[in-house]
Amino acid sequence: MATVITTTFELVGADGGPLRGDVRTAAAGEDRPAVVICHGFKGFKDWGFFPKLADRLAHAGLTAVSFNFSGSGIGPDGESFSEPERFGHATFSKDLEDIDIVCRELLAGTLGDGVASPTKLGLLGHSRGAGMAIAYTAGNHDVAVLATWAGIGKVHRWPQDVLDQWRRDGKIDVPNARTGDILPLYTDVLDDIEEHEDHKLNLLKAAAAVEIPWLIVHGDADETVPVSEARSLHDAAGGDQVKLHIVSGGSHTMGSRHPWAGSTPELESAMGETVWWLTKYLF
Repeated sequence: MATVITTTFELVGADGGPLRGDVRTAAAGEDRPAVVICHGFKGFKDWGFFPKLADRLAHAGLTAVSFNFSGSGIGPDGESFSEPERFGHATFSKDLEDIDIVCRELLAGTLGDGVASPTKLGLLGHSRGAGMAIAYTAGNHDVAVLATWAGIGKVHRWPQDVLDQWRRDGKIDVPNARTGDILPLYTDVLDDIEEHEDHKLNLLKAAAAVEIPWLIVHGDADETVPVSEARSLHDAAGGDQVKLHIVSGGSHTMGSRHPWAGSTPELESAMGETVWWLTKYLF
């Protein structure tokens, strides 16, 4: 099996700060398709299964591009939430802009030394990143294939009492159980939702506009995003090449955790189906 080569890149993100990412290939310099991987809320490119998934894609002959959203809160060490203010002002629209920044640089062949413009482009997103991958794909002819894991079907995810308190205080506190960090989340994201929820952030409308092959992966034991949202996305999907893959017993992260402690049958099911889907439609 060929050795996976990992290179790094840094761009200017949607918030004006650094957007940091990695490129994994198993055959540097050769033309091949590419997949851009989008992590979810409180996630990051090196969380748990993401490096393993990127390696699997690279071994399958794809260029795997992963990055930290500019509002992820993760600093230059790739692990610590050392940029809490950036996290606090993150929005869905900025996430979409970040995806566009990475995709445009990749397609132009300017993402980094030795990273050629791909022959085709795929998107793979998890949770909130999945929702943004759907929204970005809708009507975007650069994307040839889509895969989403545990994808959100709506951007409005908070009860009214939380929203009322959030508006009164100007922020809410978001705990990170793994690190003990308490991250601020300001009202920027609420303003963004109010302005765009009926248009570019309406994920069911976006799903209806997806006209390319799309794999929807969701665990039936997802404790964060109900599997009903996957079914709603599938029902709304407009293309005739949309597949819903329900993972029996699968949690939000398919039983995996961070730091990485090994794979699970649920994760293997998700990864195997996803690699098969992406290679089928990208090659």
